[in-house]
Amino acid sequence: MDTPEVELGPQPLGPIMDRWKLTNHDIVEASPEQLTHKQIQRAKSGRRLTLKMMMKVARSLNIAIWERLDKEQKEILVEYLHKDIFSYAKDFNPEKPDPNEELIEKLQK
Repeated sequence: MDTPEVELGPQPLGPIMDRWKLTNHDIVEASPEQLTHKQIQRAKSGRRLTLKMMMKVARSLNIAIWERLDKEQKEILVEYLHKDIFSYAKDFNPEKPDPNEELIEKLQK
């Protein structure tokens, strides 16, 4: 019987956090759920997480981003799904562009 690989390499979550200038601490602070720095680090490094944990990380990422935006920016934000930030999630598409590319570029100016 094959055992699933536990370490899957760096995940898209890391570069997305970098582009939004978010730290592990920012995600933990924004999370309304119990989430630790260690869990975020594991998520970024490619440690295989349960679907429930992937969704928790995605929600917390979205909240951390949301808190940095003004009303107009919030209206155009496309929330990230777990399949956008984890390469091993079902329906992950490495070719899919970041739906928030324009918003990120506007914020960096």
